[in-house]
Amino acid sequence: MMKSQGYSKFVLLIVFGFFIGLMPLTKVLAADLLPPQKGIESASNQLKLKMQNENFTKDFKKITTFVESTIYPQVEFNYIAALVLGKHWKNATADEKQQFQEAFKTLLIRTYSRAFLEFKDWSIRYLPLNMEAGAKKVIVKTEILQPGVQPIGINYRMRLSKGSWKAYDIMIEGVSLVTNYRTSFKNEMTKLGSLDAVIKSLQQRNTQAFSK
Repeated sequence: MMKSQGYSKFVLLIVFGFFIGLMPLTKVLAADLLPPQKGIESASNQLKLKMQNENFTKDFKKITTFVESTIYPQVEFNYIAALVLGKHWKNATADEKQQFQEAFKTLLIRTYSRAFLEFKDWSIRYLPLNMEAGAKKVIVKTEILQPGVQPIGINYRMRLSKGSWKAYDIMIEGVSLVTNYRTSFKNEMTKLGSLDAVIKSLQQRNTQAFSK
């Protein structure tokens, strides 16, 4: 349960961190990490350098460019979009799928980028990862540590895609981000009547957000 505005913003930061690879390594050597965990390491290191520049953290266009070139390959945005739409994905046209993927990716960027500067003094602890031989899907379990706050359990669903481990969902204290967005878009589909209308509404909100 999010009991305060500060806690809510912190959770937003972690969620955004999932989608753009924000996973600072503390007390864990790279050599100790397994492939699903290492899949996040490279992008996270680059992002940590970027975050030292306040001009970057406040510029949505720069963040978008960085995500496209460096982070996008580490996360299965397209797969996430399909999971979020659920049954509506199967009935969508190729054009609708592409438009929704782009609009949904932009939604994630613009929603969580505002949380960049809210919390700086936090770290991550990787929990043991037991992988079966030949596994193609795993859950990377972590805890987010912050002074004076109980550890927050953050689990990442990862799958092997074309030889690389990529993230496709996050569970915050057992609550799935994909499931939450699926419910949200399902309700919007009912309200607006079609996927096309949902996409146009999402595109409009994105445009308004980036123009501010």
